[in-house]
Amino acid sequence: MAAPRRPSRVLLGVARLAACTVLAGVLLAGVLFPLVGGAGLVSQAASSSTATTTPGVMGGSMPSTTTVTDAAGTPIARLFDQDRQVVPSSGISTAMKGAIVAIEDRRFFAESGVDPRSVGRALVNNGSGGSTQGASTLTEQYVKNYDQYVVATTPSEQLRATAPSLGRKIREAQVAEQLDRSLPKDEILTRYLNLVSFGNGTYGVAAAARTYFGTTPDHLTVPQGALLAGMVQSPTAYDPVRHPQAATGRRNVVIDQMRAAGEIDPTTARAAAAAPLGVDPALPQPTDGCLGAGDAGFFCSYVLDYLDRAGIPPAQLRRGGYTVRTTMDPAATRAAKAAVDGQVTPTAPHVADVLATVLPGPTSHPVTAMVANRTYGLDSATRQTTYDLPGDPENLGAGSVYKIFTSSTYLAQGGGIHDVLPVPQPTYTSALTPGYTIGNAEPNPPTLSLQDALARSPNTAFVKLEESTGIAPVVDTAVRMGLRSLAEPTAPGKPSAADAMKSGNQASFTLGPTPTSPLELANVGATLASHGVWCPPDPIAAVTDLRGHPVPVSTEPCSQAVSPAVADTEMTGLSKDDQPGGTSQPAAQATHWSRPTAGKTGTTETAESGVFVGATPTLAGASVVFDDSPSPRPICDGTPPTSCSQGSLAGGNVPARTFYQAAGSVLGSTPPQPLPAPDPAYVTGGRRISVPSVVTQDQTDATAALRQAGYTVRAVPVASRARAGAVVGQDPQGVDAVRGEQVTLSVSTGQITPAPPPPG
Repeated sequence: MAAPRRPSRVLLGVARLAACTVLAGVLLAGVLFPLVGGAGLVSQAASSSTATTTPGVMGGSMPSTTTVTDAAGTPIARLFDQDRQVVPSSGISTAMKGAIVAIEDRRFFAESGVDPRSVGRALVNNGSGGSTQGASTLTEQYVKNYDQYVVATTPSEQLRATAPSLGRKIREAQVAEQLDRSLPKDEILTRYLNLVSFGNGTYGVAAAARTYFGTTPDHLTVPQGALLAGMVQSPTAYDPVRHPQAATGRRNVVIDQMRAAGEIDPTTARAAAAAPLGVDPALPQPTDGCLGAGDAGFFCSYVLDYLDRAGIPPAQLRRGGYTVRTTMDPAATRAAKAAVDGQVTPTAPHVADVLATVLPGPTSHPVTAMVANRTYGLDSATRQTTYDLPGDPENLGAGSVYKIFTSSTYLAQGGGIHDVLPVPQPTYTSALTPGYTIGNAEPNPPTLSLQDALARSPNTAFVKLEESTGIAPVVDTAVRMGLRSLAEPTAPGKPSAADAMKSGNQASFTLGPTPTSPLELANVGATLASHGVWCPPDPIAAVTDLRGHPVPVSTEPCSQAVSPAVADTEMTGLSKDDQPGGTSQPAAQATHWSRPTAGKTGTTETAESGVFVGATPTLAGASVVFDDSPSPRPICDGTPPTSCSQGSLAGGNVPARTFYQAAGSVLGSTPPQPLPAPDPAYVTGGRRISVPSVVTQDQTDATAALRQAGYTVRAVPVASRARAGAVVGQDPQGVDAVRGEQVTLSVSTGQITPAPPPPG
């Protein structure tokens, strides 16, 4: 018996094709009619793995670029995972729409979301062992691209989203059919054009129009729209910069398809095909984040940090398509940048000059400028940095500007700006901190009014003044008036700088030894100029979402840091700094400054940092000049300022000149406004009392009498022939002094120290 003959390959192929055709029909029925018979089970299985993505596809949400603008609405930075700006249908030209339909899906407006012929062909080809073929409708392409660019967040997920899988093809077809039944065709087309990649890091037609042609999608012409439509198939192969000939050929194919579809007439087609590509080889691609903000980089960085603390983290911003309109004044920023660069060049070694300005107000304190002489960037060779120099605390201290808090506390406790303070010479050892001795940088008279002391800034006077106010109240005043970072823990489980100063009773606090933020110092000036109302330094004017709806930004409420009477009087108390004898008078004169101003200078002991805080009724600011290197050195004032062995930097030279130059440019020719009138109760004060003389009394009786009069007492033993325990001297004596001030008693030991024997 002869062996049976094996069927030929041709017959096997025909049989397999027939079987697959039947299967394709069944599966396609399952896609289009998911509730009919067994095919519904296939469709349900295909859709179950991606059910969570379907609502997103239906809603049309997709990663979009967030734009950060200045106060006038001019963009300063873009934040994105995918450079995409979603636009409505009315924002896309007819030429662009016609081009994409002509080349990708000419039956788009007539067919359903699924092309049965293409799906059937794909299923047959897959089942017969051929290559996997994709669906051809724009709706199905939209579903595929949505999975790739929106749902997938990692490279592996993106590979799965585009893998040649029969299940994926079925799911795409099913979702496409749902979309087609739910949305108008023009809406699907608009979503598609907003979603797809056009190469070179651009996603969506708006980014593509901007990148390749420097225009908006509503102004795209026929040849421009045809070029972009042709790139969708392969953005790399048809890249007009790297492959201009291939891109031109592909564009002209699209133009011919537009002509064949009746989108354009033959004359328009010929003109479009003859047009140059019109793409600049140096594509203007936006830089992601604050690195593209130029001189606004530091401001941008503060905005992102502020929004993060307000509950809108960077990851959300990078995908959410928000518009963040900031309070940054472009004119103020230009003036501030010119001032810091004019004083210290951007590449000067060891010397950073930063400036922040804030507007006073009863309900908000908008930040208008945050700049540094350093360029915001990553090139350390040219001393660029992304560290938030104007916003974060600098570690070298702020010096005598902290005397603002000591004097404000003294006023709040009943003192006056005309009260006469003792100025111990040449040094003073504080009883508050054992062993802490301080001297003055310049000679001073033995007494000064508080107002004159603020202008001349003798250290000993303010360290002694703390003995009457107490350290803790001064620290608390500083935090309330704006130095909020002092109250933040220095590290997990560690106390804050404020707590450390209070627990240690550190008399050095009035000399500003703690890390201090320039922006917070500027806001202290704004608090005084706002009649004592503190508000957070706010960089946000408004945030809106993709649809233009306002997005609430949570922020700390304003509060009354010190009473209006104290704040207004403190402004007058600080008003002599730019006058003859004041520490910033030479800088004010050099920059032709003539406005009524509350100002205070500060310099660290080794001249590694200098500070100036200034406030007018309409503008407050702080300039901080410091060594920003890992190994700080003293700084000398000069042209330009440089490192030196014996520093001459002071708050009254480089920092004050920076502020006066910038503020003068910003305020321009606007009429000067007077400072608020001081409250009479805080001009003369009510804390000055006469110190009774207790010399010759016993130490016990003398101490009791002085404490009853409102003073604290310190006893120092001295060698004397007077009886032991007798008071032989006191300081101060017989003059007005501050209630609570310390009186030092010299108490006799009852014997004198013998003279040493003669040498030899």
